[in-house]
Amino acid sequence: MTGLQADADRGIRDERTVPGRVVNLGWLSLCANVLIVGTGGAVRLTASGLGCPTWPLCTEDSLVNIPEMGIHGFIEFGNRMLTFVLVAVALACFIAVKRHVPHRRDLVGLSLTVGIGIIVQAVVGGVTVLLNLHPGAVGIHYMLSAVVVAVAATFVYRARTGIRPVGEARGLRRGVGALAVVSVVAIYVGTLTTGAGPHAGDSAAERNGLDPALMQQLHAWPGYAMFALTLVLLIATRLRRQDEVRRLLWLLLALELLQIAIGIVQSRLGLPVVLVGAHMVLACVIVAVLAWVWHAARTATTPSDHR
Repeated sequence: MTGLQADADRGIRDERTVPGRVVNLGWLSLCANVLIVGTGGAVRLTASGLGCPTWPLCTEDSLVNIPEMGIHGFIEFGNRMLTFVLVAVALACFIAVKRHVPHRRDLVGLSLTVGIGIIVQAVVGGVTVLLNLHPGAVGIHYMLSAVVVAVAATFVYRARTGIRPVGEARGLRRGVGALAVVSVVAIYVGTLTTGAGPHAGDSAAERNGLDPALMQQLHAWPGYAMFALTLVLLIATRLRRQDEVRRLLWLLLALELLQIAIGIVQSRLGLPVVLVGAHMVLACVIVAVLAWVWHAARTATTPSDHR
């Protein structure tokens, strides 16, 4: 039995019991929103960003890609079609919550937010195409993806653990809050680094004019800071016997270590597309786990609360 499931068995049963189909749809939504980051990365890394040169149509005269557009048109149009899959999953999740646990207003709101976020993302993606993949717009597109992933991860966590009162571990919450702020900085600087690098999404797309080597250095520092803060929080949760948070922090630490390794290797190998894509996807996985850490810390108790 996992730590999340063990927590779900405690407290007020009627508030915490969520049908498995709702939880499974939540997981599906989370995985799909991480997956589209990967397919979006594939669009960018294969120079297919303008495979469909306009939006919402693929060409001025066609909703779908045409053979003359080649493989780039297929890749870009395929990524656009995945958005409809995400919307369908989000809608199914919302309907399932309204049908089976309508009293869980938190889950109703979270599922609705994910759906709206996906639609907003589609619009931002379209504007990004109309702006010829301006690096600033591409960065906003990625940041919004991370936000949607965080909300989807929150849905999964709340569906599994239920409604719990805010704990008294204020210091832990502040520490995790600092970790979240540093992660936002790391992701934002990462978008600037990508905007300065060679993977523009199309040969005609402009770059942001920043020094790629310098941006890689600047991007590394908040990543190292995240790793250091996670270590400190691990020690603190060990001393205070906050087991659920500690388990999630171990997972986060492992992902951060992998992310750092990928970042170092991709930099030394000249940013190969496979590693760059893995770096993008793993960043969103880290966001999801960090969301779980935040919510676990929010309800964590101090040693005195156990007595």
